[in-house]
Amino acid sequence: MTKIKQNSPVLFYFNQSKKWLVKISKKDSLHTHIGVIKHADAIGKEYGSRLVTNKDKYVYLIEPTMYDYVMKLQHGTQIVYPKDIGYIIARAGIGSGQKILEIGTGSGSLTSFVASVVKPRGHVYTFDVDDNFMKIAEKNIKKAGMSKYVTQQKLDIKIAKKMPIEEADVALIDLGDPWTVLPQVRKMLKGSGSVFAICPTMNQLEKLTIALVENEFTDIESTEHIIRTIEAREGKTRHSFQGIGHTTYLCYARKAFFGRGSRKKSDVLPEETQSDVESEEST
Repeated sequence: MTKIKQNSPVLFYFNQSKKWLVKISKKDSLHTHIGVIKHADAIGKEYGSRLVTNKDKYVYLIEPTMYDYVMKLQHGTQIVYPKDIGYIIARAGIGSGQKILEIGTGSGSLTSFVASVVKPRGHVYTFDVDDNFMKIAEKNIKKAGMSKYVTQQKLDIKIAKKMPIEEADVALIDLGDPWTVLPQVRKMLKGSGSVFAICPTMNQLEKLTIALVENEFTDIESTEHIIRTIEAREGKTRHSFQGIGHTTYLCYARKAFFGRGSRKKSDVLPEETQSDVESEEST
């Protein structure tokens, strides 16, 4: 049985739209529209218990998951949502002990989530160029308890002469022009290592896919993930009119070796692009 104590993280949960993530301090109180929640009242209770406010409303004391941390992050930039993060982790096969490269730290949502998966033996190396965003991300990563498994560095990978890491298992790119760093990413990935790029627009997907082929990546896949929540209630279950629709497009690929220089172009391009090339060459 896990008991709540001083400095324990707690999610005060009232409903889906009203929940507060705090670190317990016996001297603090949370003032909300449903009443005052005294931190001291939570100390000694088991996670899952509930407290009653001075307005006779109750909140549950929930042990936060990484999902809760990500959804409560300070947003300096648009975050990568859990619905997209889950697919990234599953499709790329991200697991404990892996070395992860991230270009474009942003608010640190993807950084924190991935670090929670690869720890304790794995590590995330993340790079950005904006000091303000990096400070916000540092706070968010620390709040999520992942600082030990993340190395942040200010570095413009596009112009870096020496690559900071090598033999990465997975590369995550969150830039407006992800195709510009593919040559550098390729140098830092292990053979058949995966790359995932976050692309807000389809125009970015087009440019990125062309660049992936040019830089000898295969198994290219572009997807969009939309969650439709259901309000399940006895006798009147229906889909919710609120929810997260489009957030971004995801582009996945794997590093390969096409054997260029020793074989014809039609022999070495991924199967899905060969017909397009043949059509172009015949005109």
